[in-house]
Amino acid sequence: MTEPHILRIDHIETPIGRLALVVDHAGCLCAAGWTDGHSRMQRMLRCDSAGGAESLIPTSDPAGITTAVHAYFAGDLRAIEGVPVAFAGGTEFQLRVWRALRDIPCGETCSYGQIARQIGNPAAVRAVGLANGANPIGIVVPCHRVIGADGSLTGYGGGVERKRWLLAHERVTVPSAERRGPP
Repeated sequence: MTEPHILRIDHIETPIGRLALVVDHAGCLCAAGWTDGHSRMQRMLRCDSAGGAESLIPTSDPAGITTAVHAYFAGDLRAIEGVPVAFAGGTEFQLRVWRALRDIPCGETCSYGQIARQIGNPAAVRAVGLANGANPIGIVVPCHRVIGADGSLTGYGGGVERKRWLLAHERVTVPSAERRGPP
């Protein structure tokens, strides 16, 4: 049996809920998710290798990542740009999508079709949507910045209201629910 992968976990209270941050041995963020969806995040962290398992050790501010995320929520929107990430799993296609998400500048959005074209597979719009939804590192790998081609706020693992809040926090003009109807 192989040794378990030891990961460090911290939690942060944000204006839109409690966020769990998971950091690997190298100081890279490998998962970030809302605690009301924590079981989903733990499934994403499961090791694919036979006999492997994660051990989550509570740690205060692992690798300074909690401080960076606090700063982001306090208004320093660029504080998370340099946070190192390591994706735990994912197909090659998902990895290409997740890397492309990090290229979306704060304060801007793009569509699933734009991401598909950026990664060289313009017909893969739906697959981009699925990969975006499987992103294990919310906020820092900004899947919330991806919107529908018509400008609508499409799904978000943390809920569309959180997505709306995050975009407004980043000073993106988002359609109001009253004018557009349900997303």
